[in-house]
Amino acid sequence: MLSRNLPVRRAVVAWLAVTAIVVALAAALLGRDGALVALVASLAAALPFLIHTYLRYRDLKRLAARLDAVLHGERELAFERMGEGELAILASELDKMVLRLTLTADDLARERQQLADALADISHQLKTPLTALSLTTELVRKDLVRRGDCPAGVERLRHIEQLEVHVQELVATLLRLARLDAGALQFAHAPVAVAELVERAAAPLAIAYDLADVTLTYDIEDGCSFTGDIAWTAEALGNILKNCLEATPAGGTVTVRAREDLIACRITVEDTGPGIAEEDLPHIFERFYCGRRPEDTADAQEEPSEGTSSAVNPAGVGIGLSLARALISAQGGTLTAENVRDTDGAPAGARFSITFFKDIAV
Repeated sequence: MLSRNLPVRRAVVAWLAVTAIVVALAAALLGRDGALVALVASLAAALPFLIHTYLRYRDLKRLAARLDAVLHGERELAFERMGEGELAILASELDKMVLRLTLTADDLARERQQLADALADISHQLKTPLTALSLTTELVRKDLVRRGDCPAGVERLRHIEQLEVHVQELVATLLRLARLDAGALQFAHAPVAVAELVERAAAPLAIAYDLADVTLTYDIEDGCSFTGDIAWTAEALGNILKNCLEATPAGGTVTVRAREDLIACRITVEDTGPGIAEEDLPHIFERFYCGRRPEDTADAQEEPSEGTSSAVNPAGVGIGLSLARALISAQGGTLTAENVRDTDGAPAGARFSITFFKDIAV
């Protein structure tokens, strides 16, 4: 360790230069015996310095090792073996700092857990009245249908049922986010076949795609895979597919592509909707962010842009895409969004890119 230390190397070079000069002067003035005595005296004088330097850097190495252990999760840090001196003072101050940071981290973790518990409790409390409300609405709608005397009322109740479903989905998503924030979700670390992942994510949306007259196509490389949790990744991919479905007009297409190279597994989802409003792009993954709606601008298209809120989808942008990014990031992946451009540079749809980098041993 001493040989790799720049200050020590400089000190040794300086000592060798001074020793050479002293020995040369002694040889010129006192002859060969004087030069030998000067060399021995210089070596004797350097020995305590070398021993002291070695011991000091040994203690510094121990201190660095203990700090590294703290950075990797060890909670206790004791420097009582350092003894007196400036290193002992430094160790004592570091001990105080680690203790303060540990207490602060514990407080933050406790507050985060309390917030997550509160959100989870609220979500659970909302489920019971929402379920009862949904059942009551369905019974009233069926009664009106049977009587056949109020078509407008039936349509309003059908719309209310749609809103109730979206609220239930929002509550379920909030519960997942709360568990994710609290670190309560456990992720598997196993090989995931992308073809199976896409099939699992798209299966619950098959009927919705058919009803919306939107085609879902695949272009997945054979054997494409990554290491992660297939269940939670399917949840994230499903949220992206749902977002693309809601923004794609009838007759449009949503395409899932997957490729694997030496660096990463890359999954992209593209749609043929109006794309993402430029002002929304930096915020599209933020929680509860409400994007621009068509009526907000005079020249907006009739179709809603990616992630905008609507009467049918009160959740809008943010909650589903935010959960998707959180689930992917928790597995070491990345999720980004951008617009697909046509030959004229105008938005021709949205593209969501998922990347799972491979572990490369160095």
